[in-house]
Amino acid sequence: MSQQYPQQPGGDVPPQPAWGAPQQGWGAPPPPPLPPKKSSTGKILGFGCLGIVALVVVIGVIAAVAGGGGKREIDKADPGRSAAPSATSSSEPGKSRPAGEHAPVEITAKRTSFTKSILADGDAYTSVSVTIRNNSGKKVSVNPLYFTVTDTGGTKHTDELGVDEKQIETVDLSPGENISGTVTGKGTFTPKYVTFTEDLFGDPIRVDVK
Repeated sequence: MSQQYPQQPGGDVPPQPAWGAPQQGWGAPPPPPLPPKKSSTGKILGFGCLGIVALVVVIGVIAAVAGGGGKREIDKADPGRSAAPSATSSSEPGKSRPAGEHAPVEITAKRTSFTKSILADGDAYTSVSVTIRNNSGKKVSVNPLYFTVTDTGGTKHTDELGVDEKQIETVDLSPGENISGTVTGKGTFTPKYVTFTEDLFGDPIRVDVK
């Protein structure tokens, strides 16, 4: 036998659930929370960084291979290739020149006797006769102080001023001019070569003593 509920005046009473039936919202467990969605941004950034690193490594390998290949091609093309020899200075003695070509400054030297002057202190001097010719297109300054004499033992002798009466003079040679005179060193020795350095700061010119 069902139980009847009295109606309230002015409206219908909504049906009530049967006694003992579970009621919504009165102790029913809430629905489980949805799992958080995994973001793909981290993966994208990770793959992007790895891609950049890999690209840099590949570029480095390609550059290294290209550089090594170029070197091997050069070595293969020129086996035994060595550095080009530096140009020989025109001041070196014994340098060959084409026929008819003269050095800008041409010097010859040979042994000669010492001619004592009033400034000489005894007779222990050695003289060399030198001739210098200007084959260049500009003037060349000549001074006894620009000459040195080196003996066979490797000792360099500066010119002893005024001790030989035939000492070479201090002049400026115009193109085509030449002058001769002696260069004298202190002591008795065997001269090997004479060195001329214009203005003491130019390129030295060395010639053997004949």
